[in-house]
Amino acid sequence: MEVVNDLLNYGNLKIVQNTEWFSFSLDSVLLANFVKVTDKQKIIDFCTGNAPIPLFLSTKTKAHIIGVELQKEVYELACKSILINDLESQIKIINKDVKNILEDYETDSFDLITCNPPYFKYSLNSKINPNLTKAIARHEINLNLDDIFKVAKKILKNGGKIAIIHRTDRLCDIIYKMKNNNIEPKRIQFVYSKQNSNSNLVMIEGSKNGKSGLIVEKNIIVHEKNGNYTKEIKDIFSKGE
Repeated sequence: MEVVNDLLNYGNLKIVQNTEWFSFSLDSVLLANFVKVTDKQKIIDFCTGNAPIPLFLSTKTKAHIIGVELQKEVYELACKSILINDLESQIKIINKDVKNILEDYETDSFDLITCNPPYFKYSLNSKINPNLTKAIARHEINLNLDDIFKVAKKILKNGGKIAIIHRTDRLCDIIYKMKNNNIEPKRIQFVYSKQNSNSNLVMIEGSKNGKSGLIVEKNIIVHEKNGNYTKEIKDIFSKGE
């Protein structure tokens, strides 16, 4: 069922979602908060889904933002989300496979890529959701880390950045594939569900042809012991007010 929800407390923005597929998650909020943006950047969001990251970023920058979404039905939700917020002049959504984005844009043309990609490796033996829309969003069926960084290497300007959020247990893969594509890890931030838990998510930013030197930022703790969101997370939720 298609519904229109508030985009947390972000400037009275709305987001169009389908309850039978998936809703935007904390991951998108965290990544949009993690990236550093300016009004002069050219920004592209891979795996944009129903466009939560472009919507969040629109409250931080006046820069033009492009969202790329493979699945037609999810792309249509993203388009509705942009229209309902009157953001057509700032955000453009493209129904395209990320691997083919260079058919539309020149090499060395973007300053920043954001990406909340499928988290799970895929093989013929993988157990996937019977709902194909969910399966494609969660598993590397159509797009994997190699694909993301190969495209990033081509489409980013020299010194341009890519920032992704992913499962912490994939961190070694991420760094290896970044460096294989001349993208140098520059900032990293670990996310913990609770204070004494292991990290379950990580955000990492790399720079095309960047110099070596990695900053590990302060950890993010999502929940208090009682299960409520921490003050830090509540503050992130309210940044658009």
